[in-house]
Amino acid sequence: MGTHVIKMPDIGEGIAQVELVEWFVKVGDVIGEDQVVADVMTDKATVEIPSPVSGTVVALGGQPGEVMAVGSELIRIEVEGSGNHTDVAHAAKPASDAAASQPEPTAPVAKAPTPPTTAVPADTGSASGATANGALAAQSAHGAKADGAPVGQSAHAQQPAAPLVPRQPGDKPLASPAVRKRALDAGIELRYVHGSGPAGRILHEDLDAFLQAPQRSEPAAAGQARRTDSEQIPVIGLRRKIAQRMQDAKRRVAHFSYIEEIDVTQLEALRQQLNRQHGEQRGKLTLLPFLVRALVVALRDFPQINATYDDEAQLITRHGAVHVGIATQGDNGLMVPVLRHAEAAGLWHNAREIIRLAQAARGNKATREELSGSTITLTSLGALGGIASTPVVNTPEVAIVGVNRMVERPVVVDGQIVVRKMMNLSSSFDHRVVDGMDAALFIQAVRGLLEQPACLFVE
Repeated sequence: MGTHVIKMPDIGEGIAQVELVEWFVKVGDVIGEDQVVADVMTDKATVEIPSPVSGTVVALGGQPGEVMAVGSELIRIEVEGSGNHTDVAHAAKPASDAAASQPEPTAPVAKAPTPPTTAVPADTGSASGATANGALAAQSAHGAKADGAPVGQSAHAQQPAAPLVPRQPGDKPLASPAVRKRALDAGIELRYVHGSGPAGRILHEDLDAFLQAPQRSEPAAAGQARRTDSEQIPVIGLRRKIAQRMQDAKRRVAHFSYIEEIDVTQLEALRQQLNRQHGEQRGKLTLLPFLVRALVVALRDFPQINATYDDEAQLITRHGAVHVGIATQGDNGLMVPVLRHAEAAGLWHNAREIIRLAQAARGNKATREELSGSTITLTSLGALGGIASTPVVNTPEVAIVGVNRMVERPVVVDGQIVVRKMMNLSSSFDHRVVDGMDAALFIQAVRGLLEQPACLFVE
């Protein structure tokens, strides 16, 4: 037998150290070649570390959350043969590959580190919601014999059942999509169902057994019982990067916000008309590509807004290209994929690219290049956008434009009270670089373009 040592690989881009996010193996596990053993995070992305050999894990080189130097020992594996060997893990690959193959997201979904904006790019004129029935179908009355036993049950099944004991908070039941769909249709909460499959996975047979079980006493409602439990969650991986970026942005940037009200009645009418005429052939348009177009046109007169600031070098860089960061909320955190060269693309191209980037980010398939290099950020909470917000500047940029929800309400137009579709823009700027007057004039220019949407396309 010999020992194979895998060292922390050089992931590139001059990175000298990385954070160990999560182990997928433990001491004593038998692993195969190319099996992913750990997730590590750089300043830009989370990558998976595969094993180049098969063998038995004998030692782990760190704990999740620990920052490790490139070249330090990551994992030690006992392999067949003689002699020892030291290797640097090969072909660290995007964490999305393994995450997509897991039946349940027991490990944090790999994300790229993201700036501290908070948004979900969406059509600000739409609302969505989801409900689920949490009643326990097995607890409903099905008819009983005179002795109180359910009809069709054997004498053995007539024995009183113990009260339902749900899984502990945070213990997510494992089940396939088909089992989850069946449980939802039947009104069964999977946290009450015992799983007989591997790792406690709930099978169709477990649902059958649950449905055939005698009536059980329902546990006391959580709101009626005193709770003494607590949960501690280590701030590591993506969440740590978000916290660091937010803290750094608020500490270093002289934030100020400007909120403006916009009448988007004509813009919404144009969007709906274009969707009716061209939606099937070219794809549906949300408000975001129109907002991107408004930024592109307005920035021609305000180059100081489309800029980045290196505060250590005391250097402002004004960019000719408009690379718009689209703040995208995923399951485990915020990402900002970048719509590149928005100034050179048409409405439908940008619309398709926004959708593609958002799907790639949420599916952990966005590349490092797609998650860096933005010159200004657009953030939207869609139908949840509220009345106003104060977004945090995505450093080293100097401006972020926030979109609030669109609502119909009465306004005065030419002395008459009429119903209009209104929407607020809540934008923040780095006051070290952007003067208040310039910020206000820039947003006013965006407002004029959105209220008279024909101007968006006049060169």
